Amino acid sequence: MAETKREIERKYEAGEKAGLPDLGRARGVSAVLERGVAELDAVYYDTADLRLAADSITLRRRTGGEDAGWHLKFPVASGIRDEIRAPLADTLPTPLARLLRSRVRDEDVVPVVRLRSSREVRHLVDDGGTMLAEVSVDTVRAERLTGTGAETSWTEIEVELADGADPTVLDAVEKRLKKAGVRPSASASKLARALEETADPDAGPAAGPRDAALGLGEDTAGGRVLAYVREQIDAIVTLDPAVRRDLPDSVHQLRVATRRLRSAFKTYRTVLDRTVTDPVGEELKWLAGELGVARDQEVLFDRLRGRIDDMPRTLLLGPVRSRLRIWNAAHGGGARRTALAALDSARHLALLSTLDALLADPPLLKGAAKDAPPVLAKAVLKDYDRLARRVDHALALPAGHDRDLAMHEARKAAKRARYAAEAATPTLGKPAKRFAKSMKSVQTVLGDHQDSVVAREALRTLAVQAHAAGESAFAWGLLYGREEAAGADREREFPQVWERASAPKRRAPLTR
Repeated sequence: MAETKREIERKYEAGEKAGLPDLGRARGVSAVLERGVAELDAVYYDTADLRLAADSITLRRRTGGEDAGWHLKFPVASGIRDEIRAPLADTLPTPLARLLRSRVRDEDVVPVVRLRSSREVRHLVDDGGTMLAEVSVDTVRAERLTGTGAETSWTEIEVELADGADPTVLDAVEKRLKKAGVRPSASASKLARALEETADPDAGPAAGPRDAALGLGEDTAGGRVLAYVREQIDAIVTLDPAVRRDLPDSVHQLRVATRRLRSAFKTYRTVLDRTVTDPVGEELKWLAGELGVARDQEVLFDRLRGRIDDMPRTLLLGPVRSRLRIWNAAHGGGARRTALAALDSARHLALLSTLDALLADPPLLKGAAKDAPPVLAKAVLKDYDRLARRVDHALALPAGHDRDLAMHEARKAAKRARYAAEAATPTLGKPAKRFAKSMKSVQTVLGDHQDSVVAREALRTLAVQAHAAGESAFAWGLLYGREEAAGADREREFPQVWERASAPKRRAPLTR
């Protein structure tokens, strides 16, 4: 079973003659406790082309010390990583292998570097004896296990914050270290330093972006669109393990990345050939749909729970909360299994490989070589016109099922127009940013209307289930009525929201 630990640490260059200053004088530290020396032996794994290292991810199998086993580290922020641990085994444990799948695909991970470290450990504690941080002086010997077979060595100081400790202790320790002449390490990790110092000196530089190789400058439509496409593809790859780890909002963010990418293919059809991108878009639609089961259930459950929380207790007749929890458990567990099955599928791997190929050889049209501002502005305004037609159609219908469907279609068009403007913002600046904000206001009111439609369907199901179980359906009927009123409120509100968002002054600056 894998476990996760948030690692917050700082690394420093020790130098050959550097020693630790008296860290007991750092603010908040009452004592420095010697914890002896540990001999650590770690083999780091990666693909042959070092895909993990390229994304600042480390995978190692380590013996020695108190945490022997397999360790997989994902960057969170500067100096902060999530370390997922699994017990010591001869081969890579399956839970860790799954977290690497979006990056390594079908490639094997192989030993690339071996690090043997002699670690002198000290604990910094407060006046109550609670540990604040662990300070290690590591004498490291690194050996490249592929290619050059080169070796290198160095000594570094590592300060890791104890679980639950105040991060300001790291600043206090750093202040003492700097006064003693100790400076922060230039490398983010031991592996990064080992790879750099044992690299083949005759190897050429890494290849640059494909759009640069094609002669597309940053100010061309192709350069701008491909930069946005690359950003969304990177997000899809990065968020895959986040969804597997069930991190907050990860399903939503992955789904958004797939939608942004699919929208970009449609919006910027004068830049990218749709005969190539349309089939990719269909696969992105499939992935978003599989993820949507989990995301939609999460949103719906939160909405219904909030509605119940807002009701007076005297109106909650019967086991309303428990029935909602049972209903959510029945749907939520299956939704997560659906999402994970999609990520584990050969179809998902094929999609990732297709996206790689698209970046490596983008299907550019003649419009890609044109100046970016007029091309992107025209595309944004075309998506706006599409939205306007759908809004006019929805507002012309009487209230009811057909209008609900039309408003939902308008919502999807508003989202596409918003994404188009957001993609164009680096090129068009504030006008695109303001236009995207106005499109978001349209999307928001239409989204809340659609949520009320979906909630009513769920509430009817819950009422039927409650009645069949001999429970009172009163609360569910009351909640249905409130959702019906909420939907009607959004319908009354929408014309005013659209009038503001569709004002000519919102669009005119895009073409200046």
